[in-house]
Amino acid sequence: MSRKIIQLNEVAIKQELKELVRSSVEETLNELLDREATELLKAEKHQRTAEREGYRAGHYERNLMTTSGDVTLQVPKLKGVTFETAIIERYRRRESSVEEAIVEMYLAGVSVRRVEDITEALWGSRISAGTVSELNQKVYIHIDAWRERSLQGEYAYVYLDGIYLKRNWGGTYENVAILVAVGVNQDGYREVLGASEGMKEDKESWLGFLRHLSERGLKSPRLFIGDHCVGMLEAITAMYPTAKYQRCTVHFYRNMFSVTPRSKLKTVAAMLKAIHAQEDKEAAREKARQISLKLREMKLKEAADKLEQGIEETLTYMDFPTEHWSKIRTNNVIERLNREIRRRTRVVGTFPDGRV
Repeated sequence: MSRKIIQLNEVAIKQELKELVRSSVEETLNELLDREATELLKAEKHQRTAEREGYRAGHYERNLMTTSGDVTLQVPKLKGVTFETAIIERYRRRESSVEEAIVEMYLAGVSVRRVEDITEALWGSRISAGTVSELNQKVYIHIDAWRERSLQGEYAYVYLDGIYLKRNWGGTYENVAILVAVGVNQDGYREVLGASEGMKEDKESWLGFLRHLSERGLKSPRLFIGDHCVGMLEAITAMYPTAKYQRCTVHFYRNMFSVTPRSKLKTVAAMLKAIHAQEDKEAAREKARQISLKLREMKLKEAADKLEQGIEETLTYMDFPTEHWSKIRTNNVIERLNREIRRRTRVVGTFPDGRV
């Protein structure tokens, strides 16, 4: 008696239920269309009344993709009256929720081919790459509005960085820089201020990006945080001369490690961390002087030179409230955003235009 007496084919049951729901949706929509035609004509089928305003002339079929699957609409043809339905917009081929799901999948980093497979599995109809591209055009309207929005209030701290993506230029593929800015608003929350394409991370590109932010209302921040990009520094000085600059300590460490033997990396890393663990800027400077001498004793002259030349830029954060130090001495905030950009754009491969 422990043996299963009845075995259920779950796949078949799910398919039957799916078809039942689809057919019910199709039947309901067609009934609603027929009811709308009756109300427009002010008469039922074959009914003769004094108020009648037109006649039925059959119907035409129209496919509509819904979350329940593909349905075939029997759209009434009318003579003497223009049939305008509130059930479905003219020329629409997909339910709004389906279109939103497709766009959301693409923006989440799902490849176009995968979107095609998913739509076929969910709704029984395969969406082409051209359709996905067409739907994304609607998204660009909102993206452009976001890029041009005015920046209200003040942003004490602004993080800057660039990330490189592939771009198609008339059949040739080149790297282009996407310049990104993240600000900390008056309430202490991070906000992506903007993103713009630049040929590369040179002064001209950064100057154009910062000018765009300024025109949208970005007042001079108290501090910019970024890596040691010469073009960025020159642009900041030109656009916001009163703002201070903090060189990301993580990028500085990496720069130091590039001239440090592998066997001494841990030792040098501990030395550098000791500098930024000091209680104030003067103590940090003194610690840096001691470590520079130590590096020279270790025969690491190039590392000592880099430390002396670049340490001051990494200590700017100490001019600000101590509770903010851990957040403003590195560019980690924007690095996380860049990783997400890479994840979501990896499936694209190469962008055919500047609409990133």
